[in-house]
Amino acid sequence: MSKPETTNEMAPGGQKRVSNGAIFAGCAVFVGCMVGAAYASVPLYRLFCQVTGYGGTTQRVEQYSETILQKPIQVTFDANVSSGLNWEFKPAKTVNPKIGETVQVEYTATNRSSTASTGTAVFNVTPMEAGAYFNKVQCFCFTEQTLEPGQSITMPVVFFVDPEIAKAPETKNIKTITLSYTFYPSEKAQPVAALPKGETVGEGKL
Repeated sequence: MSKPETTNEMAPGGQKRVSNGAIFAGCAVFVGCMVGAAYASVPLYRLFCQVTGYGGTTQRVEQYSETILQKPIQVTFDANVSSGLNWEFKPAKTVNPKIGETVQVEYTATNRSSTASTGTAVFNVTPMEAGAYFNKVQCFCFTEQTLEPGQSITMPVVFFVDPEIAKAPETKNIKTITLSYTFYPSEKAQPVAALPKGETVGEGKL
């Protein structure tokens, strides 16, 4: 009776050869874990986006563009607030700067609750291909914002669109870019709950 064929092959030196399917599965698990960890907290999300460019991550720069093209591009803005944060968040108005021109716009946020609350904003750019060419000189992303009851704040964003966007085959025909922010409640350390009267740590009732 013949023996069933096996999928493991011996490579030179007596080592088993790993199949392409196994390698792909391992990579998929690793990427899945990275995405899950990135969404677990704002700092990890920021690091993940900066390393991978995921979600149309913009670039952060310290200087303005030295080149301005005579070609305008429309930039629209979006504002969202997640559940658990009772804020009104308004986007900036649409602008039509020349490619390479530095522009400042302003978002506004208002705390509609009766208590102080803190939020942190994350962002993305669409279409995602434009993210690498959207350069922010100043923004409020990943910075905790604490608002008192009824308080409103204005948050500026200073940016320019890199002129290289007009050269790249995948972006040269883009006519509109959207910058979107979403505020999430910041996770604060919660005080330890008080023990019931007559109890101590590690003991029952006295």
